Amino acid sequence: MSTNVNWTEQGGWTAKGEWGTADSRGRTFDVARWQARFDELRERHHVPGASLAVLVDGQVHELASGVLHRGTGVKVTTDSVFLSGSIAKVYTATLVMRLVDEGRLDLDTPVVSVLPEFATPDPVATRTITVRQLLSHTGGVTNDFNHDSGRGDDCLAEYVKAARGVALDCPPGTAVSYGGLGYVVLGRVIEVLTGRTWDQALKDLLFTPLGLERSMTLPEEALRFQTAMSHLGEPGAEPGPAPAWDLMPRSAGPAGRVIVSAGDMARLAGMHLGHGLAPDGTRVLSAEAVAAMQRREVDVPDKWTVSADGWGLGWTLYDWDGVAGYGHDGAAIGQYAYLRVVPRAGLALALMTNGGSARLLYADLFRELLAELAGVRMPEPFAPANPAPAVDLAPLLGTYKREGVVITVSGDGGGKAHMRYEFVDGMKDMSPPLEMDLEPVTETVFAASGAGAAFSEDYMPVVFATLADGSQVCYVGMRATPKVQ
Repeated sequence: MSTNVNWTEQGGWTAKGEWGTADSRGRTFDVARWQARFDELRERHHVPGASLAVLVDGQVHELASGVLHRGTGVKVTTDSVFLSGSIAKVYTATLVMRLVDEGRLDLDTPVVSVLPEFATPDPVATRTITVRQLLSHTGGVTNDFNHDSGRGDDCLAEYVKAARGVALDCPPGTAVSYGGLGYVVLGRVIEVLTGRTWDQALKDLLFTPLGLERSMTLPEEALRFQTAMSHLGEPGAEPGPAPAWDLMPRSAGPAGRVIVSAGDMARLAGMHLGHGLAPDGTRVLSAEAVAAMQRREVDVPDKWTVSADGWGLGWTLYDWDGVAGYGHDGAAIGQYAYLRVVPRAGLALALMTNGGSARLLYADLFRELLAELAGVRMPEPFAPANPAPAVDLAPLLGTYKREGVVITVSGDGGGKAHMRYEFVDGMKDMSPPLEMDLEPVTETVFAASGAGAAFSEDYMPVVFATLADGSQVCYVGMRATPKVQ
């Protein structure tokens, strides 16, 4: 371990435990100006409380705005922690890559060779799904199998057993389909290979070496800190406290629950920007593993939900007019988190929110921050085409079903389409059915109105695709839902 880390042309930690690149030195971050803008945008978009961390010029600047809980009026501070939702997948992917570095795991190893109890209803898929495919969402496994296997340390093992009968979204290797189930399986792989629970492995192998003191996985651990309450409400109105803080079971952790401050999330990104080094020079990941996570594994048909152009190993990948970036989004009953990293600029942005029109806050705030600090121009908001193209709706109408979700696409006879998005099975209590009108962007891409500003800036992308085997799917939220009738 080295404690004397110098600047490199590619970027890295300094001896002071800061990160930067040659291109980023000399910039200034006007905290007071951005605090005022942060407050203004948060209030405009009815977000009760939010925390922002900006890693730039080798320093993490932390800002806080609003309240943690509208019922109590407790203010957000930079020490406050929030639910990060699916950004937990980045943490799990980073742990997996540590095991690869240590020679205990190979990315192209079939999962079943490490985890014999892993199975799907398709015996061929069971034998062939690899670690790489689960990391890149190309294994065909589904997202919304929200199985509560209890609070014990065996919860991931029990989840994997229960998931054996869950249908695939699509055949492995044929398409990308966002799959949280696969990340729970990866969490169990971590447990088997380390001899620790996923929660403890995260503490020992990431939180501790990186000095992340406001990062945790269990609700009872969050009681030590000022913790954001979830809020729910109609778009454009002030939301109120949700009836529950979080509905996810412990088994969802590797796919959906890391409780964290914005600053700690930015520091995790700093390790990736620093080619795998902790601030004190400790090697957390090899530079090769860091680069592999950012290498494109698959293109995505839905390029709008999280502005994704492709997927790496854990990371969502972006191409902003030739400027490469990576990151992830997360959601957990009324709380929304956003992480964006621009390696060329040595920049990381982490935003945590607890309700309201969070997506609009993210879009406005990050559009300005990325432009000023990295010269990045974010895409314009997703919207219907004008003029609207002529579309033959007949091949698209019908019912699409995957674990936890049923999508019904219908027409009114006059050329207009409507979509009902309904949570079923173990997901039925997550949200009431969503009723959305579909407006065409292309012959296979539609803009859905009525989903609410927490889900999209103005419209939610709905993409229809035909896979290599001829099956039809509907993509919503980057999940491929097969057509069943």
